[in-house]
Amino acid sequence: MGPLRFGMRPEEVTAALGGIARNPQHCTRAALSRGRYGTVKGECWGLGLMFYYGLEERLRGIAVDALKGPQVVADGTALVGRVPSELEQWIVGRSETREPFSELFYVNLGEPGSRSLGVVICVQRAGDRLLTRPVFLPADAMDAPVSFLPPEAWTTH
Repeated sequence: MGPLRFGMRPEEVTAALGGIARNPQHCTRAALSRGRYGTVKGECWGLGLMFYYGLEERLRGIAVDALKGPQVVADGTALVGRVPSELEQWIVGRSETREPFSELFYVNLGEPGSRSLGVVICVQRAGDRLLTRPVFLPADAMDAPVSFLPPEAWTTH
């Protein structure tokens, strides 16, 4: 996604966003039992991007806020802040030109995902409306995306 690559460390992500981000990335850790830490979550204030890092502090997921995040375009189609049904129809149509059973998948409460794009189209509340909030993942997460990131990445915001 832009200058970001999965596997980057938090400092590398901050540096890659240096021309965009005004403040350094703020990271928090989710504690596990016995004092170990789980996923590290990072955010550059005001950018509308949430970064998820694994135990080894390598980038493993990026969520884009539907209201504050940058627009992300795939194959000429905007993915952020859209009506979910319109974007789902686009993903379904796109999958028809590929192997539909290996391209298109659904998670949680019917949120569509595209293996070739490495994205799950989650939703976010905007008052009484829902808008698309894409979550990007590396290829090795596509078989079990929900277990790849913490539960908060998949909840409706």
